[in-house]
Amino acid sequence: MRKEVVLITGANGEIGHGLIKHLGEQGAVRIVALDVQPLDESLRPYCERSIQGDILDGMLLGRMVVEFEIQTIFHLASILSTKAEYNPETAHRINVEGTLNLLRLGVEQSQWQGRPVKFIYPSSIAAYGLPSLQVKDTAGKVKEDDFLQPTTMYGCNKLYCEHLGRYYSRHYRQLAADSSSSSIDFRCLRFPGLISADTIPTGGTSDYGPEMLHHAAQAKPYACFVREDARLPFMAMPDAVKSLLELEAAPLEKLSRLVYNVTSFSPTALEFKNTVQQYFPAAEITFKPHLARQLIVDSWPGDIDDSAARQDWDWQPDFDQTRSFNEYLIPSIRQRYLA
Repeated sequence: MRKEVVLITGANGEIGHGLIKHLGEQGAVRIVALDVQPLDESLRPYCERSIQGDILDGMLLGRMVVEFEIQTIFHLASILSTKAEYNPETAHRINVEGTLNLLRLGVEQSQWQGRPVKFIYPSSIAAYGLPSLQVKDTAGKVKEDDFLQPTTMYGCNKLYCEHLGRYYSRHYRQLAADSSSSSIDFRCLRFPGLISADTIPTGGTSDYGPEMLHHAAQAKPYACFVREDARLPFMAMPDAVKSLLELEAAPLEKLSRLVYNVTSFSPTALEFKNTVQQYFPAAEITFKPHLARQLIVDSWPGDIDDSAARQDWDWQPDFDQTRSFNEYLIPSIRQRYLA
């Protein structure tokens, strides 16, 4: 008999760590973790099974169809924005073709089970592309359907995968005689920059914030790659995990859209630096903008409108900027580097 499980791809990533730990501590579901690297030892006790493998490996995914009854797929695996710019073709293969493989897996599972399989997909503010800094400064809180002209391969990948999710959820096999058969229940969040106390940043263009913090905690100098006035929305990792789980649990009839913004606070880089130095007064943080990365940040919203999520499924972040630092980031990061 096949085991009912939740599949988490990209399990070793920043979101994967937080999600697996949270679900594992609750103990309500069996977790199958998939990553190209061996699963972090600290996460293994929470998982029914950990699989080292590639989301581009069709044979591996085919075996999973036979072995498991997957109720929900949290598809977290991707190459992030800055890394994607150095190798856009590889990023496209992993971010788009890998997502397509997981969508097919979801479709096969739903048809096998005779019911929709939930497919939870984290997108990004990289899906936006504001045409100029002047427009960014006057745009205010950007809604889900505004300024969707991304300037990075990562942003193009994310936006296209949002459309792929919409297709497989609502239009797959629309010309087939059995088009009414079960498909997937695709649900997507557009995340702001995420800040984790448990994992090191791994190549995101919004990582200047968490990089400041991790360097300061280790008494290492840090040259920030954006201007002091650069502004992006951010969210603490516990709220990112919370939003994924709340969207997954929301009744389908309450959802008015497939893609939702979520956010918490929106400091400038200078404001972020000043907050870090409140806790680490000796931190050596300077600003040395990298032109290409700065242009990317300038094309992303300074703030986003998450009113749809608040209205449809009662989204509300637990951690504003003050609480993020006081109750989550500073205690955990100090303990991390003290150890």
